Parts: sequence; structure tokens; C-alpha cells
Amino acid sequence: MINWNSIIKYANHGSPEPEKRVEKSEEEWKKQLTPEQFRITRKKGTEPAGSGEFCSAHDPGKYNCVCCQTPLFDSTIKFESGTGWPSFTQPIKENAIGYIKDTSFGMIRVEVVCNTCDAHLGHVFPDGPQPSGLRYCINSASLQLQKKA
Repeated sequence: MINWNSIIKYANHGSPEPEKRVEKSEEEWKKQLTPEQFRITRKKGTEPAGSGEFCSAHDPGKYNCVCCQTPLFDSTIKFESGTGWPSFTQPIKENAIGYIKDTSFGMIRVEVVCNTCDAHLGHVFPDGPQPSGLRYCINSASLQLQKKA
């Protein structure tokens, strides 16, 4: 299980090695994504709190990266954080997520990205429920739900 100490280590010394890499030009991403998906995933945008389609969703399945379809989170570890963004306690695999130290806006945070294609997902915080104590705060526009049959 990933914990806050391992996240800080990754943010300071490099993320785990992904299983594969997907790299495309900005023009290729623009053709594939909606303008909102592109703004959030490729330009590090944030959707307004409470506006995302997965904020209150509880359908069983896997949440994949909207850019490259890499599985990122399972619906079984999604929880209501009250923040206005979908929140998860753990990624599906330790190497599914990349961690970047973010000092923008006068804060120190840890940005989370898809480790396969570098899509901006959101941020992770050490204020989630146990046992991990983590809250992956993720933009709905960066996710695609693959519902369980």
C-alpha cells in the first residue's frame, strides 16, 4: 500500500517506472480530446468544484486515464471527501501514477499525473481515510469510467 512517505519520496526523487509510455504531440492530443479534457490533462487545468461528472458517481468499475486508457483507480476505493472532486485512497497499481512536487500558488502540494502519458489528474493529500490516509483528488475530465459488466 502506498503511503504519504512513499509519495514524498517519489515527488522528490522520481516516480516509479511505468509499464509503458504513450507520447503524442500537442496537436494529436487536441484532435483526440475535448477542449475541456485538453485544458485539464495537457495544460494542468482544474475543473470547478462539484462540476465533474464523477463527483457523485458510484458505479462499479475502473477509472482509466481519458488520454491513454491506462487503468488508474478502482471504484471500490472511491470515497466522498466533500471537496467537490472525485477522491480515491489508492491507485490500482503503484506505478500507474506519477508524482510531481508542485509549488504553484504559494503552496507545496504533490501533483498526480498518469504515469503512462503524463496527463495531469489532480493532487494527492495526506488527509484521507485509513488505512492509507491518502486522498487522491482527481478531475473528472481526466477520467473515463469503464463500468463492470
